[in-house]
Amino acid sequence: MKRGLALFFLFCLCACGGRQEHLLSGKTMGTTYHIKVVAGRTFDPAAVQARVEACLGRVNQSMSTFRPDSEISRFNALPAADTPLAISADFLSVMQIAQDIYRLTGGAWDGTVDPLVNLWGFGKAGALHQLPTAEAVERARQAVGFDLIAIDAGGRLSKRRPEVTLDLASIAKGYGVDQVAAVLSELGFKDYVVEIGGEVYAAGARPDGTAWRVGINRPEATAGLDAVYKVVRLDNRALATSGDYRNFYQVDGKRYSHIIDPRTGAPITNQVVSASVVAPDCTRADGLATGLMVMGPEAGIALLDRLDGVEGLIVTRQADGTFKDYGSKGMADLMAE
Repeated sequence: MKRGLALFFLFCLCACGGRQEHLLSGKTMGTTYHIKVVAGRTFDPAAVQARVEACLGRVNQSMSTFRPDSEISRFNALPAADTPLAISADFLSVMQIAQDIYRLTGGAWDGTVDPLVNLWGFGKAGALHQLPTAEAVERARQAVGFDLIAIDAGGRLSKRRPEVTLDLASIAKGYGVDQVAAVLSELGFKDYVVEIGGEVYAAGARPDGTAWRVGINRPEATAGLDAVYKVVRLDNRALATSGDYRNFYQVDGKRYSHIIDPRTGAPITNQVVSASVVAPDCTRADGLATGLMVMGPEAGIALLDRLDGVEGLIVTRQADGTFKDYGSKGMADLMAE
């Protein structure tokens, strides 16, 4: 559901009392990662990056649909219903969180939506040649529904329909962020920021004691990745953003977004262009941000206001092209000038 960067660091290198920000970066999950760690001059970047790369390799081996031998690919290849597949602790953890997000959003987030994504021309099947018929949409919907996946008492996965497939791209990057953050904590670091494909977790503070600041990209197709719409202060929290302003097409003057509503089988038409979520972990923030895109501002903000420790901002584009912001109860307190 989610493509491209929606967030970026507000980079500002500084050093205080011998401690400074050390930068690491690389490629993973079809995108890039950036890490800032506050540490002294004895910081060993090669050793830390090796641990990070090993962690990300493990997550990719679990949830990358581009690897035919990954766990998720082996699940998708299961030819029959009710065939249990033993999975790793990583995959099980993500699936349990995904079940919760599916329930909380009333099905607005759904990791089985790929048949509809492909049908509308946004998936691996390639570009659309003509708009799908209502009959084609309904056929595709038969293989969509996170409740068509079962997790048994032993933590094994199975399908209730053989054609069901999983794509966790809208939550896996967030999980990768959380796992890298766990590695940095295990190594004894207390102040750091981890970003993968725009999803961020920030721990502690910068060397001067001020809060980490992360920018939300301006939700316009022509905006550069350094175009700031809002700035959020983060302290031991995650921020994830989903948007539809970079991946869409128009047919006969009508705009079709890559964000598909699994409940209707069609692209969203609720004027939402961006949804950002601040949460204690990036896995939930990532999935919820996509769900809010589908739910819309009223239902989305109502959900956020029911969740402890979770805040968010939903941006809609009005008929005159201007933006309108909808924030949860505590989101304004996290905004930086």
